[in-house]
Amino acid sequence: MASRRLTYGLINSVESAGASVTGALSGVFSEPALRLGVTGLSGAGKTVFITSLVANLLDRGRMGRMQAVAGGHVEAAFLQPQPDDTLPRFDYEKHLAALTGPAPFWPEGTRHISQLRLSFRVRPAGILAGIRGSRIQHIDIIDYPGEWLLDLVLLDKSHAQWSTETLARMQNRPYAAEFLTRLAATGPTAPHDEATALALTDSFTTYLHAARANGLPDITPGRLLLPGELAGSPVLTFIPMAGTGGRGSLGREMARRFDAYKAQVVRPFFRNHFARIDRQVVLADVLGAIHAGPEAVDRLGQTLSELLSAFRPGRNAFLLRLLGSKRVERILFAATKADHLHHSQHPRLSAITTALLRQSRDRAEFAGARTKALSIAALRTTVEEQHDRNGQMLDCVRGKLLDSGKQAAFHAGDLPADPMQIIGQSGHDTQRWLNGDYRIMQFAPAALTRAPGDGLPHIRMDSAAEFLIGDLLT
Repeated sequence: MASRRLTYGLINSVESAGASVTGALSGVFSEPALRLGVTGLSGAGKTVFITSLVANLLDRGRMGRMQAVAGGHVEAAFLQPQPDDTLPRFDYEKHLAALTGPAPFWPEGTRHISQLRLSFRVRPAGILAGIRGSRIQHIDIIDYPGEWLLDLVLLDKSHAQWSTETLARMQNRPYAAEFLTRLAATGPTAPHDEATALALTDSFTTYLHAARANGLPDITPGRLLLPGELAGSPVLTFIPMAGTGGRGSLGREMARRFDAYKAQVVRPFFRNHFARIDRQVVLADVLGAIHAGPEAVDRLGQTLSELLSAFRPGRNAFLLRLLGSKRVERILFAATKADHLHHSQHPRLSAITTALLRQSRDRAEFAGARTKALSIAALRTTVEEQHDRNGQMLDCVRGKLLDSGKQAAFHAGDLPADPMQIIGQSGHDTQRWLNGDYRIMQFAPAALTRAPGDGLPHIRMDSAAEFLIGDLLT
């Protein structure tokens, strides 16, 4: 028996060693895949960004700033089934049809996580071009709601910390009055009652929707806005409260559910999906925040800085435990809707976005992650014109208004050359950098006529793609 066990042991050892060698060899010669995460704050245009990115990488006539395209290194690009069988597929064909049909319209925004695999056949460059054959490079695009990403900042906070910060911000927001009145009528020491908890959560959720509509990004917990299958469950039935009570109190139960939300909803999502991302795009409607006012700009800057810090797992012990040693290699922060401004204003929009990220961006680059800020339009909806107004020539954009379908030209206003004239001005009497007309600059996608080989019209999507994946295609 001992001899037989020894024989089995030797056989198993040999089989294990063979499997290890085979696995190592297959890993060396397998087709490489990179996971590209795409997220953004509400209204930033994640769905349109992914649709445009894929369309312009499949038909690359408008991607001249990509070195691999200009140098002819990309022989072909094609879609394949996504590798994760449990994730929904990003519905690229449906979204493309919405943007390019005879009566184009904006597709529905991101409400859940999805994935799409875009594969390239790449011709090698340099001295090996004549020796090596073409290779395959996969890009797995992961789309997930920005509201879920915002919850990452909760992981290092207690219910008391989150409550203190949230309630303090709500004091000067008129649309928070109803919730604050309801909260004042029910203290944390009151006995827990599920009907009361549900009513308070509904009121708090209404406030979060209003804050998002007003251009403010501090809208945690994000799953209250996009609950999905968790709607009405105890893990999504909690609110901020100042103080806690004893056993069985409403305050104690709210704190317990806040911890359950982090443990059962937030951590699993980031552990299963976020931790596997190699490169990341974060989209932000910076123009919308500028129009909303100084508080919205300041809150956007603080939120983006918190998010950027989250991409450096080594910064906080809890993130190190959650994500391990993996770091995101490249992060693109893109200010969307650049087509709402004349191109002469685009450098100033990029400079404002860069300034909003400056401190945390410097920390990320010191840690080895490459970052970039760009002003982009994933789908260009306007054309540029100049108009004489009282003897002054104004740089304008013209497009089809979403509500009326009429063509209209606008000059939204000039952004300041110095970003600090906008940033850090909350509470000060500052001028509006985008005029009152900006609020009605909601453009519909224009009817398209595309030449063979052309993707969708855009602004700097080729620069964005070059930063994100250009090095993999040469």
